Amino acid sequence: MIKAFVRENGRLDALTETGSAEALRRAVWIDLRNATPAEIDLVQQATGLSLPSEADISEIETSSRLATRGGALYLSMPLVQFADAGPRGVSAGFVLSPERLITVRFDSSKIFDTYTEHLSIDSRSSEDSPHIFVGLMEAIVDRQADVLEQVRSDLDKISNEIFAMGGSQEGGRKAEDAMLRRTLGLIGQIGHLISQVRDTQVGAARIVPYVEATAAEWLPKTLMPRLETLRQDIASISAFDTHLNDKLQFLLDATLGFINIAQNNVMKVMAIASVVGIPPVLIAGIYGMNFKNIPEYDWAWGYAWGWGLIILTTLIPLGVFRWRKWI
Repeated sequence: MIKAFVRENGRLDALTETGSAEALRRAVWIDLRNATPAEIDLVQQATGLSLPSEADISEIETSSRLATRGGALYLSMPLVQFADAGPRGVSAGFVLSPERLITVRFDSSKIFDTYTEHLSIDSRSSEDSPHIFVGLMEAIVDRQADVLEQVRSDLDKISNEIFAMGGSQEGGRKAEDAMLRRTLGLIGQIGHLISQVRDTQVGAARIVPYVEATAAEWLPKTLMPRLETLRQDIASISAFDTHLNDKLQFLLDATLGFINIAQNNVMKVMAIASVVGIPPVLIAGIYGMNFKNIPEYDWAWGYAWGWGLIILTTLIPLGVFRWRKWI
């Protein structure tokens, strides 16, 4: 699928005809999503620029993500795509030249869709390809900031639920176990999301200074303050990401600590039950040997005597445990 924008009358408008190379030569921004080989060949013919493949934009080496060929910048970075199965990483490629910007992606992206809608409504600040590129990077960074703000809210909610267990817990041990299991799952999902956001931030942190240094000759001077602000935003978001990751690790440790406490309580109950049960079992075993010379067998109250010893030897250990505050 090809989307293209042309500059007409001081503003950017969507290009309705994208099926010919002649029409695409007028485009300032060409956005390719899940493009077919025929569409890729058409864009390459119209622009004279080679386009990266999905394998190219998925490379993790810095030399593959940041390159200059034929006067154009070839850039790529991972983005976070939200789906029913959870967040996952998708790659996006950028081919930036003084004349136009070409974006290549092989999956849908809410960031790109929202930004294209924004261009269609108000494009006064996006006059050429560098302005479009910087605006798109700003939208990506803003989106990551929104995601991290939601992550902070989710972590605060998890923190309140975990440490509320220190007070009264309704539902009993079974409900507590279910809550801890659910909390571990949520922490794992949030950790995966933070990792995906960090990958995007690392990519943006590499791209911005590279563009500043490499395209300094033809980059509009009016973009320099925006690029500097963008670098500061990326740095602050990265610091906030680190803070959230530390908090996530703290909550993970706290959850595992409560699980260990619950397991220790179970083991304590089993240990107490085994200790309390030893004397009665010993007494029952002695009187269960059925020797004829056991005198208690001939007592009128021998049966009550046996029961009394069993009950007494059960209550004495329980009393000692209670007195020592072990239970």
